[in-house]
Amino acid sequence: MTKLIQNKIVEAIKRYQTIIIHRHQRPDPDAVGSQCGLRDLIKNTFPQKTVLAAGSSPGSLKFLAEMDQVQDEDYADSLVIVTDTANASRIDDDRYNQADHVIKIDHHPSNPDGDYAHLTWEESSYSSCSEMIGELWLNHQDELKMNDAAARLLYAGIVGDTNRFLYNATSPQTMRIAADLMTYEFDHTEINDLMNRIGEKEALLMGYVLNNLKILESGMAYIIINQELLQELGIQDEHTQSIVSLPRRIEGVVTWAIFVQQDNGSYRCRLRSNGPVINHIAAEHDGGGHALASGANAKDQDEIDIMIDKLSKAAESFNKVYK
Repeated sequence: MTKLIQNKIVEAIKRYQTIIIHRHQRPDPDAVGSQCGLRDLIKNTFPQKTVLAAGSSPGSLKFLAEMDQVQDEDYADSLVIVTDTANASRIDDDRYNQADHVIKIDHHPSNPDGDYAHLTWEESSYSSCSEMIGELWLNHQDELKMNDAAARLLYAGIVGDTNRFLYNATSPQTMRIAADLMTYEFDHTEINDLMNRIGEKEALLMGYVLNNLKILESGMAYIIINQELLQELGIQDEHTQSIVSLPRRIEGVVTWAIFVQQDNGSYRCRLRSNGPVINHIAAEHDGGGHALASGANAKDQDEIDIMIDKLSKAAESFNKVYK
């Protein structure tokens, strides 16, 4: 089935003259890597086609790629491919639905709001959407021509979503695809260094988190970052990504959550786990994602307390079985 869908994707790419690629809001390295890696792969294969990456600026990920200026008229008779985006509501730039044909390529679990495409390739067994694009290329090397720029982006996307190959979603296939991409001319050490680098303000935030993280007896840990703290440190929500994996290394922590207050008073919630499945909790709070890494939203402190309680109970249940 996978190869059949891949074949249909390649045939659609061949058929359309204008191809516009979208990804999710607030992009991470895999969103930018899969989106712009696919863009550069198609442009290198079909230089006569118009191939554009749509969406807002990637902010701190500008070192990976920049977005293109996409006009309304570009969508006429176009193919849109949306990468790394489970929910229609999370697609950056809702003009995607003006295209003649929409393809979804995503490695997140199925979502009720995820049926937005004419053709969907959705498999949660992959470490990243960039790995999926890498496999698409490897299975169609006679029809899709890789180059250095595309290989660099796809490699960065894989590195980002596997946390440098540390997460358990990393498979032998992940490593094989990464190795094939590394045969192209780009500095993989530089990519790792740039993705691991933090600014002085982010370092201060990391220190605050380590000093103020609440760890419950259950093994659930959390921190709430309000607007006052963000303003005091002079940082934006996008910079809080650097603290998400910090609790993972603390002995005894099983589940954890990072709650970041938004301008409207609500909270962006990043939920993580070292064992218990937690994406169903995210789904109950306007979110979703992977079994051990999900995102959600909370309207106020009361909803945060409910999520903390659910994550704490998940940690308790896990400890009863495995500890």
